Formats: sequence, C-alpha cells, structure tokens
Amino acid sequence: MACNRAVSLLSAVRRAQPARLPRLKAVPSPSTQRWHPAYSTTTEDTPPPFLQRLKGDLKTAMRARDAPRLSVLRSIISANLNASKTANPVRTDVQLVALMRRIQKNALDAAADAKAAGRQDIVEKENVQIRILDEYLAGSGIQTLGEVELKALIQEAVDASKGAGTATRSLIGDVMKRLSSALEGKDVDKKAVADMVKELAGR
Repeated sequence: MACNRAVSLLSAVRRAQPARLPRLKAVPSPSTQRWHPAYSTTTEDTPPPFLQRLKGDLKTAMRARDAPRLSVLRSIISANLNASKTANPVRTDVQLVALMRRIQKNALDAAADAKAAGRQDIVEKENVQIRILDEYLAGSGIQTLGEVELKALIQEAVDASKGAGTATRSLIGDVMKRLSSALEGKDVDKKAVADMVKELAGR
C-alpha cells in the first residue's frame, strides 16, 4: 500500500513540473554585431560611355574590314582591360582620353624612330593610326585645353596665390590646388601643367 502511494505521489510531482521549453539561440546585441558593408558595383563596374561607343565602332570596323581603325580600337580596348587589373582602372571618359593620349604618344614616338631608320612604310602606318586617334579624341566630348589656355589659367592661379601672401616655398603646391577645380574633367597634359606652373611661379 505504501509503495503504491509513493508511486502515485511521484507521478503527481512529475505532472506538476512545467514542460521544458525549446532552447533558444542567443541573439547578439546590435553593439556586438559585425557590420559587413555591401559594395555596390553600379558605379565602379559601369564602363565609361565613350568606351561603349568605341566597342560599337570596333564591330563596325570589323564588318568593314577597316584594318587601321581595327588596330587602333583594339589597342585602346586592350589598354583599358590592362588598366582594369591595376589599382587605377579607367572609370571615366576623362581617364579614357588620357589613356588614348598615351597610346598616341607611343605612336608618335614609333613614327619618329621609323623615320630615323628610313622605314617610311612604318611612318605612314603610324601616321594613319595617329590621325584616327585624333578623330576619336576630337569627338570624345572632353574639352581639350591648349597651351595658350593653360598658361592663362596657370598665370591667374599664380597671381591669386601670390596676392594671398603664399610663401615662396609653398607657392607651387598652392597653385596646383587652385588649378585642380579648373582642370577637372578636362583633357590636359599633366606633365605640361606641372612644367608651366614651375616656370610661371618662378618668375
């Protein structure tokens, strides 16, 4: 009898115990959560509009079997691809124009070397490519500043810097800062700008 009562009592105690709740996973507080930035590729991966046009012209040149134009366009697109693998990829039309200027300079140097070597055939070939590059640069939509325009802008910046009492040792750096906004988005030879600044600031 006592044994039966003990079993009944134990059963009653078990029934009275609350049901076990499922184990909940700990949720980190906002202060402990790590923020992983989501990088948008909309801007970075969008090619320059001018590059899209060049790629379209490449297809046209292929259909027309225009070998000189094909050579120029392929060299531009190849140089752009190489730049995309570096820390300074081409992302704007201004950067693309600067890249094309470098390609054109290489063609000018090659033409000069060929002329010195008496290779008129190579000179003519390079000159054709130079003219095609000139055509595309003129139609790029990017404003090109010539020597006269550059000198005027630089002289204005030099005068403003001197008028502000800039120390001689800081003059060149201050002039370059003043020029940055005026030259932004324009096709300019940076080395030529630096040389002109040194020349005009030293007067």
